[in-house]
Amino acid sequence: MAMGRGNDERGMVAEINVTPLVDVMLVLLVIFMVTAPMMQQGVQVNLPKADTKGMSAQEDTVIVAVDLNGRTFINKDEVPAGDLRQRLSELFATRTKKEVFLKADAGVPYGEVVRAMADIKGAGIERLGMVTEPAQK
Repeated sequence: MAMGRGNDERGMVAEINVTPLVDVMLVLLVIFMVTAPMMQQGVQVNLPKADTKGMSAQEDTVIVAVDLNGRTFINKDEVPAGDLRQRLSELFATRTKKEVFLKADAGVPYGEVVRAMADIKGAGIERLGMVTEPAQK
């Protein structure tokens, strides 16, 4: 008589218990469903005059400003047109935290703001925050 379970004469039967497999798969599904919305990438933008949570400002914060006349400044130093990307690359060459805040006058044409944002991103800046005023209630 062959060794087996009970009165089964066919020998050992290897069956996969799928219940733990289904449990693990459901847990993974829930984890991915929860984390997928958090994995979206993009530029952090706070619209002007909006109630939003601000980014933390440090002592060594770099602020790029575009005034109504289209002049660009890094902190309080004016940057000639077309030199923003190069100046930021040099400034952030030794820094590990690559974060810039962008201030633009409300009357500045949209194209000027986008040009400044493109130069900031082109300089290798990882985080770009927009400086806004709180909304009037």
